[in-house]
Amino acid sequence: MRRLFLGIDVSTTGAKALLIDEKGAVVASATTPLTVQTPKPLWSEQNPHEWWMGTWRSIRDVMAKAPASADEIAAVGLTGQMHGLVLLDSERRVLRPAILWNDQRTAAECDDIRSRMGGKAHLVEVTGNDALTGFTAPKILWVRKHEPEAYAKAALVLLPKDYVRLRLTDVAAMDKADGSGTLLFDLRARDWSKEVLDALEIPPAWMPETFEGPEITGRITKKAAEETGLREGTPVMAGGGDQAAGAVGAGAVRPGTVAVTLGTSGVVFAATESPLVEPQGRLHAFCHAAPGRWHFMGVTLAAAGSLQWYRDTLAPGVPFDTLVAEAAGVPAGSEGLLFTPYLSGERTPHPDPLARASFVGLTVRHRRAHLTRAVLEGVAFSMKDCFALLEGAGLPPVSQVRIAGGGAKSDLWRKIVSSVLNVEIATVNSTEGAAFGAALLAGVGFGAFPDVDAACEATIKVTGRDAPDADWTSIYDAEYGRYRGVYPALKPIFESL
Repeated sequence: MRRLFLGIDVSTTGAKALLIDEKGAVVASATTPLTVQTPKPLWSEQNPHEWWMGTWRSIRDVMAKAPASADEIAAVGLTGQMHGLVLLDSERRVLRPAILWNDQRTAAECDDIRSRMGGKAHLVEVTGNDALTGFTAPKILWVRKHEPEAYAKAALVLLPKDYVRLRLTDVAAMDKADGSGTLLFDLRARDWSKEVLDALEIPPAWMPETFEGPEITGRITKKAAEETGLREGTPVMAGGGDQAAGAVGAGAVRPGTVAVTLGTSGVVFAATESPLVEPQGRLHAFCHAAPGRWHFMGVTLAAAGSLQWYRDTLAPGVPFDTLVAEAAGVPAGSEGLLFTPYLSGERTPHPDPLARASFVGLTVRHRRAHLTRAVLEGVAFSMKDCFALLEGAGLPPVSQVRIAGGGAKSDLWRKIVSSVLNVEIATVNSTEGAAFGAALLAGVGFGAFPDVDAACEATIKVTGRDAPDADWTSIYDAEYGRYRGVYPALKPIFESL
């Protein structure tokens, strides 16, 4: 009988189930769409019950597609969107809609956290991160201040994928990679920080036990087996937050290999052997899903999301391929047109929820193709911002950059990114992202691979390379200097708006 490993990814837009075999070959995939609510400006919420409904539907769908029996699925790994607050009562009932990673309502609470921790510098030293609106801790403080009735009933804090874990296993648990993204972790200790919890007056009893990515956290219950079609007793591994699991899925688990993701958000991810910290907190410093490793992460909140917004708003109904083909006919630099991708505020290098996107330099010469290319280039410039910080924070020399995400399917966009960064970009055979990484972690925990490094070596291969265009790089070096000047010039206007 074959042995399969199931990766579950609870993302912002869909609940995905992915089956792989012991050699890492994808057997089947299924995704159930999810919806996001924005009841007020700056708010972003989801109903946790929808995650569960989407998950069990996708599990049943993927088993039917494979087809696979419950006995063939040896283990389950979990991943999902990071930072979201799921607040439950003592009966483990959801108290309010989950507040998501891209919610921007908590600026005042971030200031409060810095004050309670004796300043930003000490907060960064302990947790590896500055207080940002997307993180979990300020969300908890926001509920305490604005929804005291819900806060008074709270007894458990989970992250999105861990609510699904609770429904699968009846166990409250969290992996260390995702836990370190709450702003409540001691980065070096790889567990909850008593100092931070005490300073923020958050009861330690609310925080679940944490585990390394391949560790078993629980097993499929009889009730969950009936709902999902999985076998009762199937082990469920800790997994990792979507970026750490995605890095496992791309093979970015050792220092020297950097992963770039062009998804809805854009991410630059670099593994480290020790808990390095960028002193000003402009880079995220988290635990890796690979045991005993950490990582730096730079994030731009609207990468492929910028192209999606641009198409939907200014060219509705036009295929992405058509837009990108037009942009390929425009010279590098878009004839002096710049785009800053701050459609949802920004994280790296400007942790500013009030930052706004902009086209700068429009003239009567510019056509739709210029605007499209400027969007592609602006996202690449935002990635260069992240690389610049990595270089200044003690990152080991980069031997390879691996690219993934929906935007990485574009030959033009990959070439632009390669030329802006002036490095060779590699694509790999694993294109399923975080779900693939979660499935690999399940395989490691089950014993199909001796460790995470071995799992990546056995299953992930480079399939293509994109080299920088020297002429483009020369142009982009000059354009990047101008791009860097846009945010400080417009920051006062962003705040006034």
